[in-house]
Amino acid sequence: MKQLNTSIKQNLIIGLLFSLWIFIFAFIIRPFDDGTINFRDWFLISIGFSVLAFFCYGILTLVQKLIYRKISKWNIALEIGCIAFFYLIYLIGIYTFYKSPILNGGYRFSEFFSIIFTKVALILTPVIILARRYLIKLIPIKEEVLILKGENRLDILKINKADLVCISNAQNYVEVFYIENGRLTSKLLRTSLKSMQKDFSFLLQIHRSHLINPSHFRSWRNSTTIILTQIELPVSKNYKETLLAL
Repeated sequence: MKQLNTSIKQNLIIGLLFSLWIFIFAFIIRPFDDGTINFRDWFLISIGFSVLAFFCYGILTLVQKLIYRKISKWNIALEIGCIAFFYLIYLIGIYTFYKSPILNGGYRFSEFFSIIFTKVALILTPVIILARRYLIKLIPIKEEVLILKGENRLDILKINKADLVCISNAQNYVEVFYIENGRLTSKLLRTSLKSMQKDFSFLLQIHRSHLINPSHFRSWRNSTTIILTQIELPVSKNYKETLLAL
């Protein structure tokens, strides 16, 4: 997992679904019913546990957004840590509610943890994992737009980064190859290959006359030629090792 959906709205919708699921789980299934809990208490337990789940997930939503903004990355360790943080504050919240005058529960903390909390966590964890994975799919795809400029004022090309295939030297010009409507197209700009590489550092040099967008690399034709999207280019010995590392 390399992304995190930081949308407050979408995360709170997931939190609401969690709370509804816990209410159904607690009130209808009654997993820790020992025959001593009456209808009123079951209703209060179900309402309290579900509301606290929504509240705690709301806290998690804010905390994870702050973390993601600060470090600009996400991984499995952070994901596990955030889920553990949710369970920690949720455990504190529902145990406090359980021991409050509203319910006046009789279990000690260790009994509450083993008899009640573990069952709630076991039924909720798969739902949390699946829901958070689904949230990633809701992240809107933002296409990065490149503006390539030449020396002349009219020398300009605006394309999506994903559509740029390669740039080749053409004497006093460079020829930009890109995908448009599914077909390989090119445009000449009066500038240098060195200038293009300076402006767009993601480009990879494979030859003194060619820069490529690594995402369009497909395979090797032979030891000196590579296949890109709808085009083949030669590879110099000086740049071969860099390309082999892709």
